[in-house]
Amino acid sequence: MTPLGAKMRALRAERNITLKQMAEALDVSSAYLSALEHGRRGKPTWFLLQRIITYFNVIWDEAEELQRLAEISDPKITIDTAGLSPEATELTNRLANVIDKLTPEDLVSLKNEVVRRAAGR
Repeated sequence: MTPLGAKMRALRAERNITLKQMAEALDVSSAYLSALEHGRRGKPTWFLLQRIITYFNVIWDEAEELQRLAEISDPKITIDTAGLSPEATELTNRLANVIDKLTPEDLVSLKNEVVRRAAGR
């Protein structure tokens, strides 16, 4: 599941909206919406994201949060380390090889460390 998918699912649950109801209102298939939530589809287009925001009738801060989550919800990301240090290439390859073996706690810890170190620059 992607960060955007998790948020969409939470919003649907809070409002007691089924996947089918939301799909019909957005004029997309429920299969597509399910795939979007589960990370089997890439992030939605800007236009669809705006329709999702409108559908949930969220306030400005929450709309910005949905947009931010969409930006970090591409389940098929490619990292180009050409021109970077050997350590960047090694880190990327090691992570690609073990990400499916890491616990949720490990993933949160690693994510937080990357965010912390990037913010310190």
